[in-house]
Amino acid sequence: MKKIIIFIVLFWINISYALANFLFIPMDDTQKNHLKAYGITYWVLQKQAEADWLLNYRGGSFMFKYATLFEKELQIRGITYQVISNAEATKILEEIARPDANMDAVRLDKVPKIAVYSPKSKQPWDDAVTLVLSYAEIPYDIVFDDEVLKGDLVKYDWLHLHHEDFTGQYGKFYVNYRNQPWYIEQQREFEACAKKHGYQKVSQLKLAVVKKIRDFCLGGGFMFAMCSAADTFDIALAAEGVDICENMYDGDPADPQAQGKLNFEKCFAFKDFQISQNPYEYEYSNIDNNPQFFERGALSEGTDFFNLFKFSAKWDPIPTMLTQNHLHVLKGFMGQTTGFKKKLIKSDVIVMGETKKINEARYIHGTYGKGTWSFYGGHDPEDYQHLVGEEPTDLALHPTSAGYRLILNNILFPAARKKKQKT
Repeated sequence: MKKIIIFIVLFWINISYALANFLFIPMDDTQKNHLKAYGITYWVLQKQAEADWLLNYRGGSFMFKYATLFEKELQIRGITYQVISNAEATKILEEIARPDANMDAVRLDKVPKIAVYSPKSKQPWDDAVTLVLSYAEIPYDIVFDDEVLKGDLVKYDWLHLHHEDFTGQYGKFYVNYRNQPWYIEQQREFEACAKKHGYQKVSQLKLAVVKKIRDFCLGGGFMFAMCSAADTFDIALAAEGVDICENMYDGDPADPQAQGKLNFEKCFAFKDFQISQNPYEYEYSNIDNNPQFFERGALSEGTDFFNLFKFSAKWDPIPTMLTQNHLHVLKGFMGQTTGFKKKLIKSDVIVMGETKKINEARYIHGTYGKGTWSFYGGHDPEDYQHLVGEEPTDLALHPTSAGYRLILNNILFPAARKKKQKT
């Protein structure tokens, strides 16, 4: 009798798994590791399978066909999941497809090739994107000036700009760090690289790099930048042919008429900004709301929050993908560039997240040619004021980080199958 019962139990287990054709990964508050959920979805794509990204459904959940290999990997990585039947999966898709539901299902069917623009040498600060890519187990390549100028960006779908200073002013760290070994070595490396590529100044080298990245977007690439890489990218474009660097940065004085010679039409995101012409000021322009100038008002770690906008999933799939989250009010965090003054943002740019109290954009998006870009203010979503030389954040302590989820939304976006334009 005992053997018969065991046989019946095993029979029904096998039947249930035969009918359980899908793996469902919830991305709402029930998920215990949101960050690794992105990594497993990327891994499934690497296995030449497809996945559905269920926009605005339980926090932007994922679903793909059942395989024992996939389930075992979900268990190994500690990701919350459910095994559901084909009928249950169909019911979810039918609910999402309802005309009155602000939801949509996007098919992911491509493995995005990812590059991170970052110096090969060790920097005295970490980078949120490389931290979360490593934690989520998503592979990436490091590229820097040599690779970009050689034309290697054509190999990639997605490029992240490390916390770079594209103006050639070495992060404007001169006042506090000019005697530090890492600063001296960085200046030496950058000047040697400029000379190797035929440029007299580092600012000219960085402008050439920026123009290559611009062309990468023009041809259909996706570019993502955080912190100072966002505003200095646009400043470098606007200042093409204008010397905005003082003597300690490039050996000769800046053009005193530099401000009036800026060309804002060349910028991706910003307009009408004033560059900082003080070489001792830890700021590039007035794009950023600088706490030193009391522009962030009474905001502190306990009161600094920003809101994500909610977009129409069926009509605005791109900003919807980029804002998927289990939270829509997120903790603020600072950086050399913390946020962007909304009055200095071009009218065709989509603001996806804002600090309402001070009319500050934190997360913006736009198109350039056939490509797209996103700028995200701040340095580390789980460290309010990350300082030079501090230890990197341990993301094992923050597996459900809403701030880091925004980065990973951008990673998966290039995997989405392009839809025909609605008419």
